[in-house]
Amino acid sequence: MEKTMEAIPNAGEQLSFERFREEVLQDYRWVCLSREASLLSRKEVLTGKAKFGIFGDGKEVAQVAMAKFFQPGDFRAGYYRDQTFMFASGLATVDQFFSQLYADPDINHDPFSAGRQMNAHFATPFVDREGEWLDLVNRKNISSDISTTAGQMVRALGLAFASKCFREVRELDQFAHLSHNGNEVCFCTIGDASTSEGQFWESINAAGVLQVPLVVFVWDDGYGISVPKKYQTTKGSISEALSGFQKTEGTNGFHIYKVKAWDYAGMCEVFEEGVRAARETHTPVLFHVDEVTQPQGHSTSGSHERYKDKERLQWEREWDCLAKMREWLLSNSLADEDELWQIEKEAKTYVRDRKNLAWDRYLKPLKALVHKAAGMIKEAAHALPDLSHELSVLAKELSALREPIRKDVMRALIAAIDLAEDSPAMKPLQAFYQQLKKEASELYNTHLYSETAKSAVRVKPVKATYDKEALNINGYEILNHYFDELFAANPKVFAFGEDVGQIGDVNQGFAGLQAKYGRERIFDVGIRELSIIGQGMGMALRGLRPIAEIQYLDYVLYGLQQLCDDVVTIHYRTAGQQSCPLIVRTRGHRLEGIWHSGSPMGMLLGALRGMYLCVPRNMVQAAGMYNALLQGNDPGLVIECLNGYRLKERLPNNLLDYTVPLGIPEIIREGTDITIVSYGSTLRVVMEAAARVQKKGISCEVIDVQTLLPFDINHMIIESLKKTNRIVFVDEDVPGGGAAYMFNKVMEEQGGYRWLDVAPRTITAQPHRPAYGSDGDYFSKPNAEQIEAVLKDMMRE
Repeated sequence: MEKTMEAIPNAGEQLSFERFREEVLQDYRWVCLSREASLLSRKEVLTGKAKFGIFGDGKEVAQVAMAKFFQPGDFRAGYYRDQTFMFASGLATVDQFFSQLYADPDINHDPFSAGRQMNAHFATPFVDREGEWLDLVNRKNISSDISTTAGQMVRALGLAFASKCFREVRELDQFAHLSHNGNEVCFCTIGDASTSEGQFWESINAAGVLQVPLVVFVWDDGYGISVPKKYQTTKGSISEALSGFQKTEGTNGFHIYKVKAWDYAGMCEVFEEGVRAARETHTPVLFHVDEVTQPQGHSTSGSHERYKDKERLQWEREWDCLAKMREWLLSNSLADEDELWQIEKEAKTYVRDRKNLAWDRYLKPLKALVHKAAGMIKEAAHALPDLSHELSVLAKELSALREPIRKDVMRALIAAIDLAEDSPAMKPLQAFYQQLKKEASELYNTHLYSETAKSAVRVKPVKATYDKEALNINGYEILNHYFDELFAANPKVFAFGEDVGQIGDVNQGFAGLQAKYGRERIFDVGIRELSIIGQGMGMALRGLRPIAEIQYLDYVLYGLQQLCDDVVTIHYRTAGQQSCPLIVRTRGHRLEGIWHSGSPMGMLLGALRGMYLCVPRNMVQAAGMYNALLQGNDPGLVIECLNGYRLKERLPNNLLDYTVPLGIPEIIREGTDITIVSYGSTLRVVMEAAARVQKKGISCEVIDVQTLLPFDINHMIIESLKKTNRIVFVDEDVPGGGAAYMFNKVMEEQGGYRWLDVAPRTITAQPHRPAYGSDGDYFSKPNAEQIEAVLKDMMRE
């Protein structure tokens, strides 16, 4: 849908001409201001004051139009070219924009990430300092931006889906600070080339099926860095490629519009229509914003003159949205040349001044550190005449730095200390160096997990209790009882995934519960693991407690990108301002055959720092872990043992109160000769081997680590090793995976090597997946006979 450029009132209101004119001119001010910020930012990068820059020049007019319809309560999941939208929405200032460009770690200067993200990665607080959800209804909400192309799409799906939950589930009405009857819209922005990613298509399909208030703005500048869109998109047009998604009467789907990025009036009209439809009817909308230009090219990494011909470059100059809006203002007598020239001049001056302010604020504390460190090094030079020359040179070189960073100060201090480490004259320098290390750790190494009372590791353990006549039932029935009680008690909890709703999941943990609690809270979704993670993430960011099921452990790989790049980093990259208490439920271990048989713990341990990794050996233990996670604000992955669903367990009488402490191992068999460390399904094999060698006079202490992230936070395993002086780590991951991780934790981090009488061992699966059948499992993964042989060898050594 294309509109001609004619003056229209904002948002359908009949405004006086003068009021309308002032609003339009204010939008032009934002356009000029943002363009100037892009131009100056590029210069700051090229002169070395910043590391890298990527900007929103060419998208300014579209974004001021977009900002008009972003209301309190709404959410945005965008990417790194939305600075104009942020300025016009009142959510970012120019000096904050430059502070982030300079990586200023002061959260008062860069309130979006405290210097942890590169420029134009925005965020607003969702939780307070105590970890409680803020009033999200009466503020405009920005979920923390990520750089991974199209990664914002699946999170946007979840943020929009949460509105549907709030509208349809009446039990949520009590949480009035989280939603106003589901009227919130999620705005999502994406570059046209990124629509080629699978995340985009999976999210678009899911949104069309679910019918959620998702509004997608596709900025189409004709290229994906240097690759033209004819090589990116079928028919060279994302709106044409998506034409089959167009909603018609009696169908689901999208409202799809096409607009021109330079057509201010046309975009205002079309955006108003589309956003209103999404808000009122929960129909998703896609705006294909075509004919976007990139005056400075893709980023500071290169020049677009390398891949755009002269004709294209000339067209971009003529159809630059800033120039076209200026032309429109003049032709519609909304301003004269002098007035526009004055706006443009003021924008240049203002941006330059705010840039200088941001730079001075960034540099001032660094120069103070340099001054103090250089002064202390000079004092050491006076106290150590033999080293006076070397120390004076260090002080002089440090003081001469015009644009110092913390690393320069740290290196100068350690270089000085190394010259005379044992001298009493160096004690002040050593103390200062340690102080700076602590300060740097607080700036750069905090908030991986919640540090508030909402930290799941602070949840107090509550042991399971049992009636004298406690039922001895199948593991899946334990979970079914647990989820039944959980859903009755906590209206914020939702569960969804493949086959979760109607049949109650493939292993019957939710059997019968959809009928009891409604398909709005326990429901099926399509085979789309990546957007299952995103759907849960968006819900969690909005204060709900989703349990997103991934049917089998190896399917987690489909969703690993979103988990790794977004879920586990969001608390860190917002310096604790956003929490994502998503619970991912899956099952695995000890399966036979190439597929569904892996236990890729090493991969998950490397990818999911920032998420708790729970590996229960049975379903009672799993219930206690769910309870601990639900009391905290951090995300967690719970891997249930697939071969444990039909093993008998006693039913506790305190299912909702019982908690398994995260990071605290449990001794499940006491012994004096060898410590065996393992988890999950492998423990059954370990216990079989331990029982066998007991007959040979070998006493094994078997420890279930319970969680791999966090791991043995009180060093319980060391206490066992002090007693046995022998240790073996067993798991079914490939060599160098989970067992190697546990080995590193105990031997290196905890200093376990000091208590060894014999060499420690790891017992793992083979480096390939198991062949099909029981023999394939036996010869590919640790078996009791193999473990028994290792234990005997350790006793003989």
